[in-house]
Amino acid sequence: MKIRIASKDDLRAILDLQQKAPEAARWTEGDYERLMEDAGGKILVAELDTMERPKLVGFAAFHRIIDEVEVRNMAVDSEHRQQGVGRALLLSAREQMLRAGAKRVFLEVRASNKPAQSLYYSIGFALHSIRKDYYREPQEDALVLALELYPPTVVPTFP
Repeated sequence: MKIRIASKDDLRAILDLQQKAPEAARWTEGDYERLMEDAGGKILVAELDTMERPKLVGFAAFHRIIDEVEVRNMAVDSEHRQQGVGRALLLSAREQMLRAGAKRVFLEVRASNKPAQSLYYSIGFALHSIRKDYYREPQEDALVLALELYPPTVVPTFP
C-alpha cells in the first residue's frame, strides 16, 4: 500500500469511496477541488499498488490554518477495513503536518462509531469536548478529539 497526495484524477474514486462509507461526510466533487486548491488543504489517498491498475482503498481530507489541522473527511473501503489503511493515512498526515508546522489536529467522530474511536485513541487522540446533537440522520452527539503534535527535538551541533 502506498500513501500519496491526491490529484484531480482521483476525485471519482474518492467520491465512490465516500458513497460506500455511510459515516463519511457527503461532499461534492467541487468541495474536494476547493480543498485541493486551498493552500491549507490536503487530501491523502491510500493506493493498493499490488494490482495491475492501482486501486484507491481510502482517503483522508485535511485543512490546516496556521498551526491547527482539522480532519475534514475520511473513508476506507469496507473490504479493506481493519487492515491498517486508516492508521497509515493518519500517521502519514501526522508527519506531513508536523513538517508544515502544525501543533494540534482536531476531528469529530460519532459517539457510536467505536471502531473509528479505537483507531484515533490508539494514535494518540484524546477527548477534547462533546458537540451535542451535531450529527443528523440519525441525530447523534459528536466527540471532538484532539491530537497534540510535538516536533522532533533538534540537537544542536557545535563546531
